[in-house]
Amino acid sequence: MSAGHNHAQVRAGHERPLWIALGLTSSFMIAEVIGAFITGSLALLSDAAHMMTDALAMAISLVAIQIAKRPADRKRTFGYARFEILAAAFNALLLFAVAFYILFEAYQRLQAPAQIQSTGMLVIAVLGLLVNLISMRLLRAGSSESLNVKGAYLEVWSDMLGSVGVIIAAVVIMLTGWGWVDSVVAAAIGFWVLPRTWVLLKESMNVLLQGVPDGIDIDSVEQAIRGVPGVKDVHDLHIWALTSGKNVLSSHLVADAVPGVEQQVLAQVTQLLHEQFDISHVTLQVEGEGFHRDGPEEAHA
Repeated sequence: MSAGHNHAQVRAGHERPLWIALGLTSSFMIAEVIGAFITGSLALLSDAAHMMTDALAMAISLVAIQIAKRPADRKRTFGYARFEILAAAFNALLLFAVAFYILFEAYQRLQAPAQIQSTGMLVIAVLGLLVNLISMRLLRAGSSESLNVKGAYLEVWSDMLGSVGVIIAAVVIMLTGWGWVDSVVAAAIGFWVLPRTWVLLKESMNVLLQGVPDGIDIDSVEQAIRGVPGVKDVHDLHIWALTSGKNVLSSHLVADAVPGVEQQVLAQVTQLLHEQFDISHVTLQVEGEGFHRDGPEEAHA
């Protein structure tokens, strides 16, 4: 027997901030690419490449939100909410590629330093920093509620630090003439991005592999269920996330063989899971003692 189901659709309240951030980032990315070639700055070019991934990440996030809003159907009974997680995983892989590209180019530049126009580099980097700060402000609220938006937010956040690095590099080059600083800053951006990208990929893969959601201890959940009056045993307990903030649980419960206990157990366990563990989608099978032991043996007789 199952508890009540509610296939709530993915929140789409973060579309407008994503659209605004996408417009700002895409527009400035073009200017930054042009500026990178004019000034000869690898750090600026790496920042532009990062901005390109920012724009792509936000575009993917918007597409994912649109697809995730589709209602469940007979083929995909859970709906399309997990498409957001696929988008987050793709953004993480994209960030890995950009980081390794930056590191490779920085190594190449250290072997053969190029002339850098520090003044133009500084002006463009300052403008880029402002764009990133605005985009971060727009995406901050949604980043705590959706891995999809979090992926876009991390892209912009790391790019913001990249802009700060480019500004520092430009000032140092202006004061000292040390062109190699440009490559060092570019490499630092790459190394900074890698561990944060790994965290995003790990979180996404945990959802895709139906791992226990972060913040939920399955042993604590089991003990809480066992504490409900009428529950004698718990087995086949599974907890996973459909998408960010949409936790799902299924389990078999062994209950007292007393008329009316089954419905009471269903109601109490469902309420417990919702209130204490924020698990609102619950499927429970309530069994009498001996059901799990006798049923399968009889089936194989």
